Amino acid sequence: MTASADFWFDPACPWAWMTSRWMLEVEQVRDVKTTWHVMSLAVLNDGREDLDPKYKEGLSRLWGPVRVLIAAEQAHGNEVLLPLYTALGQRIHVAGRGVGDGKGDVVKEALEEVGLPASLIEAADTDKYDDALKKSHHAGMDQVGMEVGTPVISVEGTAFFGPVVTPAPKGEAAGKLWDGVRLVAGTEGFFEIKRTRDRGPIFD
Repeated sequence: MTASADFWFDPACPWAWMTSRWMLEVEQVRDVKTTWHVMSLAVLNDGREDLDPKYKEGLSRLWGPVRVLIAAEQAHGNEVLLPLYTALGQRIHVAGRGVGDGKGDVVKEALEEVGLPASLIEAADTDKYDDALKKSHHAGMDQVGMEVGTPVISVEGTAFFGPVVTPAPKGEAAGKLWDGVRLVAGTEGFFEIKRTRDRGPIFD
C-alpha cells in the first residue's frame, strides 16, 4: 500500500532543496507519495535575539517567496507547490541567483514558468498570508520541535528533520537511504545521528 509522506520546505534553504530532489527520486523506487508544504526560516527565527546580525538581516528577504507560495496554494491548490518550488529552486540554488530581495525577478520568473498569475507576486509585500503561513509552518515543525530547521518529513506517524545529504542519492541508492531513515526515525527514543559537514550542497 502506498505510503503517504509530507514534506515541509523553505525555498531559500539549499539543504532542503537537496533533500527534496532526493525525495523525488525516492518516489520512483519506493511506493510513497509526497505532499508538499511550506515552512519558513523567517518564522522559525522570528524574535530571536541570539542570531548573527548578518543572518538576521538576510532573514528579512525570505518572507517574500514563502508568502507567494502560500498565496499560490490558496488560489490554485496544493498541487502547484511542487512545480513552483522546483522553478524557484532551479533559479535560487542551481543557477546560484539566491532569493534577491524576495520579491524580484527570481519569483516573477518562477511564477511565469509554471503558468501562475504574475499578480501573485503582490503577496510578497503583505502580511495577509502570514497566518496561513504560520499554520503550515507549525503543522510540520510542531512534530519535531523548534531546535531544527528545514526540511521536515512526516511519514505514517513518524516525523524527522532531514536527511541532510549531498549530492542527492539517485535510483536505488535513494531508496536505500529512505529505508534507513525510516528505520532509525521510527525507533522509539531515537533522536539524532550527526557529523560535521565537510562540503556544501552539490547541485548535480
